[in-house]
Amino acid sequence: MKKGLILEGGAMRGLFTAGVLDVLMENQVKFDGAVGVSAGAAFGVNYKSGQVGRVLRYNLRFAGKPYFTSWKSWRHSGNLYHANFCYHILPDKLDKFDKKAFMANPMEFWSVATDAATGKANYHLLKDCGYADCEWIRASASIPFFAHPVAIQGKLYFDGGVSDSIPVAFAEQRYDKNLLVTTQPKEYRKGKDKLWPIEKLVLHKYPAVLDKIKTRSEDYNRVLDKIDADEKSGKLFVIRPPQPLSIGTLENDQAEIKRVYQIGRKVAEEKLTAVEKYLEE
Repeated sequence: MKKGLILEGGAMRGLFTAGVLDVLMENQVKFDGAVGVSAGAAFGVNYKSGQVGRVLRYNLRFAGKPYFTSWKSWRHSGNLYHANFCYHILPDKLDKFDKKAFMANPMEFWSVATDAATGKANYHLLKDCGYADCEWIRASASIPFFAHPVAIQGKLYFDGGVSDSIPVAFAEQRYDKNLLVTTQPKEYRKGKDKLWPIEKLVLHKYPAVLDKIKTRSEDYNRVLDKIDADEKSGKLFVIRPPQPLSIGTLENDQAEIKRVYQIGRKVAEEKLTAVEKYLEE
């Protein structure tokens, strides 16, 4: 019976996910595969490389630095998260990602990006977390308007959350039992997109992406309804924050970063026995 791990995005809310994953790694909880979107991919790859604590460590070290993530970076480059620093310099030189461990672990890891021409989800199987794989992860986290699309093999890609915000259906096709980590509490439902008037102007070159953005709230909420149904039926195990995490996209307060991470740890520790039982049944 194959076991899957599904990781939602959410920018700095992903620190909750990092806390959850560190507890699971510390307790040797194994999966046959994982699929991550946006921060779920960028932070989640550390599960396959077995690097407990790395996400918290580099966020504490670089949060607030204009060359990491800032409006200054957005004004100068069009990317809120500095593309080269975050996805290449940091993992290659400053807080090294363990590529050997990543490749040695038989667990699959998929990242999700949105094809800018079609608006459809592209599920990419990461192989070595080298330059090309890191570009796929960057694409998965390139939120329209806040980041430029990423050019890969002659095509442009945006954030995977545009086309498949929580890839439950994809995971359920590949794995028999799935653990989902979300970054919003159970009662959350997405409201109207306040940036829609601006997005229509800025993203007019990508009509298929605009079509997806226009219905994103409804699509996301339908997925949440499916998650609730799958959870009730025992088809899915869900770990969620107990309340809204209320952390900023550009959070640089170390106390806040630690707070959200520790919430993830606490929830994972409370649910660890139930998770292990669910995966073993």
